[in-house]
Amino acid sequence: MNIDKLNARLKKLFDGRVTATLTDDSIVLSGSLDRWDDIVLACKTAVDKKSGKHVVNDIVLNGREIPKTRVPSINDTSLDGLNVDVLVIGGGISGCSILRELTKWKISCLLVDKESDVACHASSRNDGEVHPGIDLNKGSLKQHYVLIGNEMYDKVCRELDVPFKRVGQYVGISKLWLKPFVRLYVLQRRLCGVKGTKIIGRRKLRKLQPGLNKKFKFAVFSPTAGCVCPYNLTIAYAENAVTNGAKISLNTFVSDMTVENGVIKSVVTNRGIIYPKIVVNAAGCFAEDVAKMAGDRFYSIHPRRGTNSILDKKTGGYVTAIAGIKGAKSTPNTKGGGILHTVHDNLLVGPNAVETYEKENFATDAESINGVFKKQSITSPLISKKDIITYFTGVRAPTFEEDFIIEKGHKTKNLVHCAGIQSPGLTTAPAVALDVSKMCVDMLGGAEVNKDFNPVRQGIPHLADMPLEERDRLIKQNPDYGVIVCRCEEVSKGEILDALNRTLSVPTVDGVKRRVRPGMGRCQGGFCMPLVTKIISEYQGCDLTSVVKGSEGSVINYSHTKEGK
Repeated sequence: MNIDKLNARLKKLFDGRVTATLTDDSIVLSGSLDRWDDIVLACKTAVDKKSGKHVVNDIVLNGREIPKTRVPSINDTSLDGLNVDVLVIGGGISGCSILRELTKWKISCLLVDKESDVACHASSRNDGEVHPGIDLNKGSLKQHYVLIGNEMYDKVCRELDVPFKRVGQYVGISKLWLKPFVRLYVLQRRLCGVKGTKIIGRRKLRKLQPGLNKKFKFAVFSPTAGCVCPYNLTIAYAENAVTNGAKISLNTFVSDMTVENGVIKSVVTNRGIIYPKIVVNAAGCFAEDVAKMAGDRFYSIHPRRGTNSILDKKTGGYVTAIAGIKGAKSTPNTKGGGILHTVHDNLLVGPNAVETYEKENFATDAESINGVFKKQSITSPLISKKDIITYFTGVRAPTFEEDFIIEKGHKTKNLVHCAGIQSPGLTTAPAVALDVSKMCVDMLGGAEVNKDFNPVRQGIPHLADMPLEERDRLIKQNPDYGVIVCRCEEVSKGEILDALNRTLSVPTVDGVKRRVRPGMGRCQGGFCMPLVTKIISEYQGCDLTSVVKGSEGSVINYSHTKEGK
């Protein structure tokens, strides 16, 4: 890294308002700028992957106050004085998969997350694609882990009883003259370890996916691509971890750490002080904050928003796989989104990619939806915004190098970073979890294998997926399964009670919704939300007005109804 040349470039771009300095393992940018996009540009300019140094952003954004982290209001001593071998910070797909892998050893493990459930941020706000790895070059951690993780999915989802479908991915190309170049690209992908990718012609494409654009001359097909429900998988990982002896504390915010001689001695939370031997930083967009508390900040996260739309199930036949178009990238660092046929038979359209300084702004704007549909209507002209039943926005957590950070602390000895996790983080999670858990065990000086570890988790039975004979048998055993609460998704009272009785019970409307899908259909809870609320209140033995939708304070006020009086 030639720091003088970098500063010359920065001076030319930003008129001396930004400067760069070198540390042992980072390129630190300081100064002030008026636009967040300019800060991102400055940090991107400083990236030098050959040097192995990460970019740290200390540039001040003029005229804007960076929103403070939302924290739970609860304060108690339920964790005070707790000693654990491994503390995992972050309840997304990374944290929960790591927690489960750790239970394969006879060590004490605790996961904390500041939200009321696991998978509340990026791990529930993505498209659920299990990527084939076709768009990644050799040399990155993303590419290394995506190939391993993809192959693990059949076994992992079978063990955890989570629906997973290898539907394949089609990338449509409308210019025939590109075919020789694409053929070379496909060959290169195979040399990089991607299996099964091939070119299919126009006639076969029409037969396999008649709903795609008729102007496509051919397509690149990757059969190993699949889809999974990301929050269902995260919840399944968490439940299996708890079954195998791990502990999870929700509504738990890490606010500080005591570090002595490069070792984390204690971790301060709103529920008491924890004393861990090892800390795993899997905090997503907040990984940089955790690294700073631990005295080991050598990278920065620049949040990136992405919006997806879910279409009515009647559109499911338009595209029965994952599909996109070549050249659909809105920025150099996004896959450009696409159309995905979900495991629940809806179509998901998106996402886009917008840089932001707000880590928890999940608002969805019309501009994002319009942009996504304008792009993806090229993939399939059959999709329409009229068929949207809901939409959501997630915030990804990339580093400026656009690669994962899976490594031990640089200055802090008992810390492991699992940071910079963005797409294809869902795909890579099973493989990353293996390596991180091994790092932890090595740092502990070894551990005895847990011979009682049970990899199998039994999911909640879903009536909508059962043959009539099986439904009848289940209803005869428990009449609650014969009481349909959600008409759109055919969810019964028995399933809702099952969700409330799990090893990781989250008695909120959203907690139940994530687990068994009431409110996920066409009416989006217009019919079933009051019924779900009533079931939760009866289960909890509390008043209807005490039941919350999801996060703290999201009380559903039914005082105007007969039940609420």
